[in-house]
Amino acid sequence: MWWRFRKHKMAMLSAVILILFYFSAVFSEFVAPYNPEQPFIRYKFAPPTRIHIIDAEGRLRAPFIYQTVRGVDPVTAQPTYTEDTAIRYPVRLFVQGEPYKWFGLASSSLHLFGVPDAGENQGVFLFGADRLGRDMFSRIIFGGRLSLSLGLVGVFLSLILGVVLGGVSGYFGGWIDTLVQRVIEFIRTIPTIPLWMTLSAAMPGNWPVTRVYFGITIILSLVGWTFMARVVRGRFLAMREEDFVLAARLNGAREMRVILRHMVPSFLSYIIASLTLSIPGMILGETGLSFLGLGLRPPAISWGVLLQEAMNLRSLVLAPWVLVPGLAVVISVLAFNFVGDGLRDAADPYSR
Repeated sequence: MWWRFRKHKMAMLSAVILILFYFSAVFSEFVAPYNPEQPFIRYKFAPPTRIHIIDAEGRLRAPFIYQTVRGVDPVTAQPTYTEDTAIRYPVRLFVQGEPYKWFGLASSSLHLFGVPDAGENQGVFLFGADRLGRDMFSRIIFGGRLSLSLGLVGVFLSLILGVVLGGVSGYFGGWIDTLVQRVIEFIRTIPTIPLWMTLSAAMPGNWPVTRVYFGITIILSLVGWTFMARVVRGRFLAMREEDFVLAARLNGAREMRVILRHMVPSFLSYIIASLTLSIPGMILGETGLSFLGLGLRPPAISWGVLLQEAMNLRSLVLAPWVLVPGLAVVISVLAFNFVGDGLRDAADPYSR
């Protein structure tokens, strides 16, 4: 399967992108130059910082930034930002910055990059700053931790429910199959988005971030498991009379052992491909609910929460870079789709 997957160029490129995304999410404190809640009061809605390698005299230098000077437009009274070419700060890798604890365990103050010579007077804002002067790049990196992990956890719950209920339905058949399929049909007749919105709105507003996170995950999984159950049921209906299943029964294997030890592994690659294609739906679901204020809420940081800033027309006009979290959503969703397509093609014995 791996050798066939490698032939899918877009899937391989997408897999690399997803690895980088998840690496950044796991090691957010290291990758992000600043604390996501650290405000730079003088740089509210500051535009993305330009990184230079050629100075004002035309000489080639190591990457650096110029001092950003804040002004006020006399006509619109809006803040303006210009570069002072007389003052420059080098951009360095592996710099010491604000101390942090990685998942509350290991303490460190090492960051991937930064401008340590600037102190608190100047920041490097790769994606600009928000209305409070917080670095958008750092907030997007930290937001990916919740958004990307929620997709994985939600799909994992869908996998458990889908394999167990779909497997039981397809393996035993009869009234059990009828009951499970009617439940699936009932759930799928309910419009997904209104169902998500209703259940999300029912969560108490005083819940802590962790409880809301798992609540949203369960809500998204309530519908997602039905698709996996249908896939597993179809496979089990086709395999339950196969010779290797009959041989396992004759050897005295219990029903659950036959299902989990013999039948599920026989099409595990197909399950993995289906799960990969399901993750984008989970990410989009969380983003949409959080964007509407029905999912994760501040102080939680997710891509959907960050996109709430784009609902303010004034913020969108002054700082169009508040839409950058949406670009992260698009890239991750497309990457998962390409990887899922590659895995599906690699798992298909009839594809060439």
